[in-house]
Order: sequence, then C-alpha cells, then structure tokens
Amino acid sequence: MSDVVWSGEWVAGRLDLRLSGEGLRDLMGLALRRNPKRAHLLVSRVLGKHIPESPATVYGVGVRLGRRVRELLGDGLAAQAVVLGYAETATGLGHSVADGIGGVSCLHSTRRRVAGVATAGGFEEEHSHATSHLLLPEDPALLEGDGPLVLVDDEFSTGRTVRNTIAALHRRHPRGRYVVVALTDMRSSDDEAALEKFAAELGARVDVVALASGGVSLPADVLERGQRLVAEAEAAVEPPQERSAAVPAARPPEPERVELRWPQGLPDGARHGFTPAHRARLEDALPAMAGRLAEALTRAGTVPGPGTEPGGTAAPRVLVLGCEELMYAPLRLAAALEERLVKAAEVRFSTTTRSPVLALDDPAYAVRTALAFPAHEEAAGTPDGDAAQGTRYAYNVAPGADGRRRFDAVVVVTDSASDTPALHAPGGLLSRLAEHTDRVLLAVLPSYVPLRQPLRGPDFSSYAPQDVGWLLQDMSHTQLEAPTEEREEAIQSGGAHYAESLPVEYQPSPEYERLFHSALEASAARVARAVGTVTEAVLAERGAATNARPGDGGKGGDRAARRRPVLVSLARAGTPVGVLMRRWARHVHGLELPHYAVSIVRGRGIDANALRWIAAHHDPADVVFVDGWTGKGAITRELADALEPFEGFDPGLAVLADPGGCVRTYGTREDFLIPSACLNSTVSGLISRTVLRADLVGPHDYHGGKYYRELADADVSRHFLDTVEARFGEVRTGVADDVAALLASDRAPTWAGWRAVERISEEYGIGDVNLVKPGVGETTRVLLRRVPWKVLARRGAGSDLDHVRLLAEQRGVPVEEVGELPYSCVGLIHPRYTRGATGADGRAAQ
Repeated sequence: MSDVVWSGEWVAGRLDLRLSGEGLRDLMGLALRRNPKRAHLLVSRVLGKHIPESPATVYGVGVRLGRRVRELLGDGLAAQAVVLGYAETATGLGHSVADGIGGVSCLHSTRRRVAGVATAGGFEEEHSHATSHLLLPEDPALLEGDGPLVLVDDEFSTGRTVRNTIAALHRRHPRGRYVVVALTDMRSSDDEAALEKFAAELGARVDVVALASGGVSLPADVLERGQRLVAEAEAAVEPPQERSAAVPAARPPEPERVELRWPQGLPDGARHGFTPAHRARLEDALPAMAGRLAEALTRAGTVPGPGTEPGGTAAPRVLVLGCEELMYAPLRLAAALEERLVKAAEVRFSTTTRSPVLALDDPAYAVRTALAFPAHEEAAGTPDGDAAQGTRYAYNVAPGADGRRRFDAVVVVTDSASDTPALHAPGGLLSRLAEHTDRVLLAVLPSYVPLRQPLRGPDFSSYAPQDVGWLLQDMSHTQLEAPTEEREEAIQSGGAHYAESLPVEYQPSPEYERLFHSALEASAARVARAVGTVTEAVLAERGAATNARPGDGGKGGDRAARRRPVLVSLARAGTPVGVLMRRWARHVHGLELPHYAVSIVRGRGIDANALRWIAAHHDPADVVFVDGWTGKGAITRELADALEPFEGFDPGLAVLADPGGCVRTYGTREDFLIPSACLNSTVSGLISRTVLRADLVGPHDYHGGKYYRELADADVSRHFLDTVEARFGEVRTGVADDVAALLASDRAPTWAGWRAVERISEEYGIGDVNLVKPGVGETTRVLLRRVPWKVLARRGAGSDLDHVRLLAEQRGVPVEEVGELPYSCVGLIHPRYTRGATGADGRAAQ
C-alpha cells in the first residue's frame, strides 16, 4: 500500500469494520452517519456528492457504466431501456449512465413534491434518514413500456431499496428485464440469494452491473458503537461562540449572478423525465454556457483571461457546487468548464446534501469538514420564498485546518425553486461559502415545471376522450360568470378584458331549440362537404393525402409513409370543427389524427404553455391550427403574431368557412350558417369559452375553462357531430371536386372582410373595428354574449338568418337590411355603452 493514508482507516479501526474487495479503497473512504439506522457511510470519491472531484472523472464513471449496460443488453434491447436514478445521491449518476447507454430516456426519483404533478409511483428506503421517494414523470408512458428498466444507485448494499422499487413498479407495469447499476456492489451472499428469489417470484430477470464489488464485515453492536463515537467526537469539538442577540448577523454581499442563458423549456434534470432530445439540446448549449462561466470567473479575478497563464505556483482552484438532487446539469457545466480552463484552473465538482454526516479533520477520515445551513428549497404549496424545513450540508468544501484544500472561487448552481431568501440570508449557503473562499458566484437554472396532460371526456367535456384533448385547466368550480351588461361596461371602459370573465350561459327557448334542429338538418350536408374539403386540403398540403379519391376508403395510399397532421383547434368555436376533421380523416382514410384544443385570446395571444406541451409531444411542423370561421381576420392575425416567438409552427389557419378572405385553407368562402355557432357550450362539449385572468392563471398554467356538467340534459354536442358525420358518404364525390378546384386556384387571402369592416365602422360612427362582428357566427356571438346595438343583414338572405332574427327579436335589437355586404350579416356593438344609457330592454342608447 502507498504512503497515502486511506480515508477509511479512522472508522474501520474504531468500528472493527472490515472492507473486502479489490479496488474498493481506491473508490471510497468511510465516515460516520448521524443516523440511528446505520452507523457508517461509504463515501465515494467519484460520485461528486461528498468529495469534490474532477467533473470529467465523475461523468466518465457513469458513462462507462452505461456502456457496460449496453454491452449486457445488446443494442436492440438497450434502445428500449429507461433509466431510473435514485434521489438524491444518484441523480447525476443515473443521467450519466443513460448517456453511456445512448439514445434512452431517464427519470430520477425525488423527495421534492411538485404542486399539480401527479405521482406515478413511489417506494421506501428503509435505512435512509429521508425515506420516501416519489416518481413524477411528465409523461406517464415513460414507465409504461416493456423494455428493460435500469435502476441506478451509488451503492448496492442489501438490495432492499431496489426490491421495493421493482415491486412497486412491477405491480403497475410488469416487464421481463431489470438491470441494477451501482458504483459498488456490497451485498452479502444472503442478499444476493434474496434478489435471486425475488426475481424468480416476479418472473423477471434482474442483472447487476457495478464498478467494483466487495463486502463489509460489521460487529453486532455497530449501531451502538457508531452512535457513541459520534457523541464523543461532537463533544470534543469546541462549541461556536454565541453571537449577542443585540448584534444581528451581517448580511453577506450578494454573489455575482451568472446568466447562463439556459435553453428555454429544457428540463434542469430528470425529476420529470429527460429524453435524448433534451440531451441533444443540452450538448449544443454547453460550450456557450461554460464560456459565460469562464468569463465571469475572469471578471472576478479568479482565473486569467484567454491566452494568459495563471500566475503564482499553482493554478486557482474552482468548485462548481450543485444543490441536492440537482447534480447532472451542474456536473455537465463543470465538465465543460474544466475542458475550457484545462490550463488556467483546477476545476472540481460536488453537491450539497440532506445527509447528516459527522465531520472530522483527519486524513484518515473521508469527510474532513462540513458546512451546515438552513434548507433553501421552496416547499411545495407554500408562498414564494418559503423554504422547506431542515438543515443541509456541504462537505469537504471548507479547507480545514491546513488550508491546503481551499477553493479560490465557488460557483453555486441551483434552480429557481431554491433561489429563495433563505439561500441569501445570513447563515445561508452563500453566506457560509463566503467565509471560506474569495469569490462566490451564483448560476440559477429555471426550475422545470411539467405541464399537465390534456383533459378529456367524460371528466372534462361531453366529447368522447379520443375526439379531443383540452389543453386547459379546469375552472369548473370557480365563479366566473357576470351579467352581460356589467361585462360590456367593464370591457368598453377598459376596466377588464373580455377573457377575464364569462357571460351567463344562454338558455335557449323551445322555439330557438326547434330552429337549431331544423337548421342542422338543412345544413348538415353542406357542413359535411366543407369539413371534407378543408380536411382533404390539409392532408394534401401536409403530404398526408392518400393516392385515393375520398370515396374509396383510403385504398392505394402508403399509410406507413404518410406524416400525420396534428390538429390544434382554437377553443372553443374551432373544436367541433377539429373533431369533425378528425372523424373525416378516420372515416375516409383510416387515419387517426391527434387533436387538441388550445386557447387564444385577442390582444393576449395564444396559450404558450399549451404550445410548449404540443412541441414536447409532436413535431411543430405537423401542427395545423383549426378554427370554425373567419370574420374580419382578427384571430388570424393574432395567431400569426403569437407564433412568432415559437420555432417550427406554421401560422396558417384552416377553417370551415372563410367569408372574410383571411386564410389559404378553408372548406368554403361562403358565409353560411354553421349550426355549432347557434349555441354556446351545449354544442361545444359543454365547455365554456376560455378564461385568462392573472389571479387564476400562473406562469406554468394553461388558460382556464369550465365544464358545465349541469347542462347535460340540454347538450347536443354529439348529436351535432353525429348528424354531420352521417352525411360524409353522400358528399365524397363533391368534396373531391371541391378540393381539386381549391388546390388549383389562387388562394391568397384577399382581406376583403377587413376592408368591409373598416368601411362599416366608419359609416356607422363606431370608430373601433373590434365592435364590428361580421358573419353569421360572429353575429350570433354578439347576440348571445354581448350587448348588441343592431344587426345588418344582407338583403335577400334566407333561412340562414332565421335564428339571428329570432335572437334579435328576443333581445329587442333592430335588424337593418343592406345591399352591399360581403357577409350574410354583421353584428354591431355600440361603442358608447354604459348601463345608465340603456333602456329596459338592455339596448344601448343611440
């Protein structure tokens, strides 16, 4: 053995502990736990948790283990694997193993509860000071496959934790192959037999891959000895001087914040899953982020600038310090920084921990120094800035008595959920570090908050679950409705946006209901033909059309080679159209098109979180936005503007009817009655229009919507869909002709509707185009939701306007027939509306 003292001698000698196994002493030392369940701690030198180490070494060990797993499984099985790392110690190791396997996703367990994220499982770690592990994947399907599950921990000691994990997951999603990966396999022969028996009972194969293996021999009274040693060691340490209560602790200077420019939407770790696509984005961004760290260290005077050698006899020492479960991102940043500063500085990596360990400044002991500080992680369900309870530790960061291990600078890498006042307070982590180094820098990664899965019927909406997934949050139990007159006054006065409240749902009279059903019967074939035309146009434009005409059931097309458009309807008027387009694609071509409904709000834009979810689950290039009709084109323009910050999405809009001449993809440009415009929620899956209000919709929330379950008896949503779908067969030939003519024509938007609206606004002295609502659908909305002034009807318009005339009569709104009008009708809202200026019938005074 070399003259270097092994950092496990102190514990081994006093506990009569014997370590057997080749190479184990090179990988680990020993320390004493402050834990009544276990006396000793195997302290890894290559994990990057308790002992600062070269980040290239820490990362390389995990990658090497991952490559051994790929060799064990073979390329085919390895490609189907999912990696699960254990919190907190093996979160970075699990990531690194996944990188070594290559092309697989990983997840790590967590002890951080995340509000609004469903738990996909959990298990207990009996010997730990913090026993409960949660599994919070963003995509539940991550754990539902039948490929190998690779479980990664730093130490495989008895196997109980692994057996608990496998048992819990196997009950939900059985699979035939598991692989356990650890730095060290320290199981006894009895433990090995227990795992073999467990696997046989499970009917699965469990393999073990470890960097080194061996055993630990312990005396029977090891717990009592360990607790006695801890008590004696702590008693021998001089207590810190008490600070007078009259002299408050000084607040440390704020560290320099380093803006890494972490890629937008990239998870900060695998708490909710980390995919190969995420890894590719991280790899692309690492060099630039490491460059920004290096520049900050140069500004701080820690490392020399580019092209200069470090002064003095030794290169400056820089520690990159992660926080608890946040290991992988800081590790990769540290490795990239180490590569960049290869001649300018000595870079080391470690992380803070929850684990209470005794510190002794002795070369024969693995944990020489300890910095204790209050927890600074934001606790789930508490106000911003409230930290979780408890004490956290940073080991071997303070230099100790000899000062030879001192760091010239420490770069703390944490996430935004941990960037709380407790982090910056006197006695907090930053303060404690500042006592032992010249410079403290802080880099904060945005905490990744997974978005919820789409809501589906019957829990949300009366549509079938396969018809549409609603990317909304359910506000069904929130009072959002306000009287129409109050809403109108608030909207026009600038006191509130129209999306901040909901109108009281219109309850149709028996006469109006009869009008809806007769209109549906009369126009079903016309709607079906427009649905077929716009769907076929989308399939052709997106390269998904078959070689067959729409009448032959889709024969003759190479379905496997086709891309599938992803329909994203603008809730809620676009949603019935999206459902019908999806049904046409299935009915005619056998295509199952994904369909989601998202919120877009005039003046506020599209729901960015909904787009983020879609982009994470589909290629944005496949997305087709769908709406019911165009009026003057305000939403068409809103959509184009809202999509500018997002990569890959086509801002084109596909609509059933485009009387305003605003889009290229449409079923018709005639302004005709689409029966779904006649009613509100009762023809739209019982869903309200969408809500966007700052006190209800946070930065990680979808826009809101309500499910009016209480209106189920009046619901005609499925009846509308089924009635139109029943006419698909008779219109197929006409659709084929329409599509051929459409694709051969000049479809450039004319914006004729916008010009007409500007003319009407000026002619009627309105002065605000937003108060002019052109087309049958928009006029109906005015009569149902707003305080209308009058309706302009094109002279000679027929039964398409029967329901408009009835609504106008019920509300006492005059209908004025005009000659030159590109729409069947136009609804006008008076620009000077106040409740005090209305008559008994609710009309605005003229």
